[in-house]
Amino acid sequence: MPAHPDPVPPAGLHGLTALALRDHLASGEVSAREVTAHFLERIEEKNPDLGAFLLVTPDAALREAAAADELFARGGPLGPLHGMPLAHKDLTDVAGVPTTLGTAALPPYVPESDSPLPAVLRRAGAISLGKTQVPEFGLSSYSENLVGAPARNPLDPTRSPGGSSGGSAAAVAAGLLPFAPGTDGGGSVRIPAAATGLVGLKPNRGRVPSGAGQNDLGQFVVAGPLARTAADAALLLDAMVAEPNHHATSAAAVDGSFLAAAQRAEGRFRIGVSTLSPFSSRLEITLDPEAVQALEAGVGALTDAGHDVVDAEVGYDARYPEAFQTVWTAGLATLELPPGGEERLTPLTAAVRRRAMQRSAADLVAAIDVLRRFEEDTIRAYGRYDMILTPALGMTPRPLGWYRDGSLGGDAQGLEDYDRQCRYSPFTSMVNVCGLPAITVPTLRTAGGLSMGIQLIGRPGAEAQLLAVAAQLGK
Repeated sequence: MPAHPDPVPPAGLHGLTALALRDHLASGEVSAREVTAHFLERIEEKNPDLGAFLLVTPDAALREAAAADELFARGGPLGPLHGMPLAHKDLTDVAGVPTTLGTAALPPYVPESDSPLPAVLRRAGAISLGKTQVPEFGLSSYSENLVGAPARNPLDPTRSPGGSSGGSAAAVAAGLLPFAPGTDGGGSVRIPAAATGLVGLKPNRGRVPSGAGQNDLGQFVVAGPLARTAADAALLLDAMVAEPNHHATSAAAVDGSFLAAAQRAEGRFRIGVSTLSPFSSRLEITLDPEAVQALEAGVGALTDAGHDVVDAEVGYDARYPEAFQTVWTAGLATLELPPGGEERLTPLTAAVRRRAMQRSAADLVAAIDVLRRFEEDTIRAYGRYDMILTPALGMTPRPLGWYRDGSLGGDAQGLEDYDRQCRYSPFTSMVNVCGLPAITVPTLRTAGGLSMGIQLIGRPGAEAQLLAVAAQLGK
């Protein structure tokens, strides 16, 4: 820890990196109450135009900040995130705070206790400022629902920040939070990070002991950090993994901390480039010019950093698109709704739920078998390289409302919504199926001020290498 933390910029505490803010709190240069009050004021000022937060909890946050300051004054043991503000997606239970799951089809409920991830971060000293906006049940790559205002992209409020961690990404990108935990089942950390100009890390399956707080049949969903720099992401990841890990699929231990790896920024790697999507067997996947430019900028930056960047030889099972949708949406078949609840679902959820209810157990087993073979084949193909490089997104961040085609009726609207998501983000879900770690890094700012970037997919358990490379790129 630096003896003298970086000075607070004239713009205020939100101008500091999360790492610098941690150092100010740990040294006593600022108090937890000062920091909490500052970010609550930012939220009060900015959130009405951004919709990043669905619910703010100022009273609880200020109570926790006062307790953190008292602990500091007593010389008590401080956690690694002492006094650091963050927020949780409204798919995650936080004690005493309503959870909506982003749906109007079910009544909100108030949990009596934290789910595992908020509990871990609370023990680390972090202070939650509220709940952030999500799509219904976390299903989509945008953060619009029927229970609150849509989350908007701080770089262009007419555009979406992505999803499902879109509210969290918007909050970090706008300086309403220094960093935030997200969850990622098909790209839900990496998509909004790419859309808002952040670093977004999806850890290896089993890396985070507390899990994601979301049950999914395919074991796709993991929790990961959203941050402005690789070091900030590593700081949060270190806190997220600082618990006993009892998962049979837990990732191998790392040598030292993830933060140390990001700060060292060491390593030169053989990186294979691919623009092939596993959805290409069913959909026409066309990259926006900005996506191509961001990839080319990433190739240039990685080459300048000393990496060996080559074309990758990869291929994907043509059965992937149907198998992924089958497993990803299977849980909706058991969703119990109150009277009238089905009419309050979004068109996307209603359509894929009806499809899930029509599938047989044999259909589901067959889809799982396809994905397990897909995992083995893909990891084997990727294994010829230290990392795989893809565009982060196929398109620039989408306008609000873009996914819903009002000219379509019945389930066609919801299924078109799903297809548009696959075209927008054609390179993320296969990483969840394989359980591999991946990171998105911004590499391009468009003429219109939007952010575009790259995705790096690592070998099993290689989060430290991904963070090191992201740090080499100055992120």
